[in-house]
Amino acid sequence: MTTYFNNGVYADKETIKVSIDDRGYYFGDGVYEVIKVYDGKLYTDQEHFTRFLQSAKKIRMDLPYTIDEFTGIAKKLAADNGIVEGHVYIQATRGAAPRMHNFPGEEVEPMITAYAIHNPRPLSKIKEGVAVKTTDDIRWLRCDIKSLNLLGNVLAKQEAYDAGCAEAVFVRDGIVTEGSSSNMFGVKDGILYTHPATNLILNGITRRVILQLCAKHSIGVMEEPFTLEQFKEMDELFLTSTTSEITPIVSIDGKIVGDGAPGRVTERLQQVFEETIHELKMEIN
Repeated sequence: MTTYFNNGVYADKETIKVSIDDRGYYFGDGVYEVIKVYDGKLYTDQEHFTRFLQSAKKIRMDLPYTIDEFTGIAKKLAADNGIVEGHVYIQATRGAAPRMHNFPGEEVEPMITAYAIHNPRPLSKIKEGVAVKTTDDIRWLRCDIKSLNLLGNVLAKQEAYDAGCAEAVFVRDGIVTEGSSSNMFGVKDGILYTHPATNLILNGITRRVILQLCAKHSIGVMEEPFTLEQFKEMDELFLTSTTSEITPIVSIDGKIVGDGAPGRVTERLQQVFEETIHELKMEIN
């Protein structure tokens, strides 16, 4: 039996009921996180749950658990479901109340649900790279909030899939922002470029790990906006996310990136990222 979490109760999927009046259903009024599991251990869970609480605060929603308590929930779900390699998904909505746009009263409590599933690493994509497609960034201006309002992302991802691509690259006013479910990086003359962590992108946890690894291994970084034309002229491109890790981009809008294979800096970052996973696996629970 697969165990799920629902407002303090661990139960099977059929037992958990969500009201039709839940504001997540009506408005996408909520936030979420995805935490990777390697060898049964949570990866960067503290960072994920810190952002989870920050996202909730940005939409004026108080959550009833601390970072450590959320980590405990995630660990239990991973353990109870026997997840060796996969991820934990958790979301919080503002709760169930009659449909009206303004917030309900304080008597309405958030609805918190979570589950853990098996999800193997995309090793072939990490090794060989993927194709991406650009699209207009038509989303709202608070992309820094990891909210449930993902229709713009979903439409972009489907546009990319329809074109035979793995990811969509958002372009706002000629500037590359991020992917539909990832952060974007380019390498030019050995220097790493990525959009700064403003309201126009989600400051990904894997993105933060990459920047820390660059500092540790003396890889130069420029966090500044760049145009689509500059992006397409990079020597190397790659995307990052919790489940995609560091995935090379080998073509964009049908144009081959570099020589069509993962670049030297990309492969170096993959190597040192892999070391962080190995270090996690070596930790004693």
